[in-house]
Amino acid sequence: QVQPVESGGGSVQPGGSLRLSCAASAFTLDDYAIGWFRQAPGKEREGVSCISGSDGSTAYADSVQGRFTISRDNSKNTVYLEMNSLKPEDTAVYYCAVDRYYYCSNYDRRPWDYWGQGTQVTVSS
Repeated sequence: QVQPVESGGGSVQPGGSLRLSCAASAFTLDDYAIGWFRQAPGKEREGVSCISGSDGSTAYADSVQGRFTISRDNSKNTVYLEMNSLKPEDTAVYYCAVDRYYYCSNYDRRPWDYWGQGTQVTVSS
């Protein structure tokens, strides 16, 4: 069963950092595109970042460009989202998603195949 599992969420002050992890046990992550999405209370879910399963190319939302970094560790079968300079508006539930279409084109506007349960990120002073 393709079920990604997120971890690493928590509470942090503005300007702080967190690293989210997306792990899998029943499949190999680098065979797929992996995306990070978030949903804040009262808002629609939005795409945050994506890493392709082909060449490892990445994509970011404008709101996180330069602050967030997505990466893959194939030896651990894990994808990470390093989040720096966090802002209160980054507060949301963050979801990892997996897509058999392993490119990142239009990642924020297309349906994804499998979703994790989400992890809460709260940025507050």
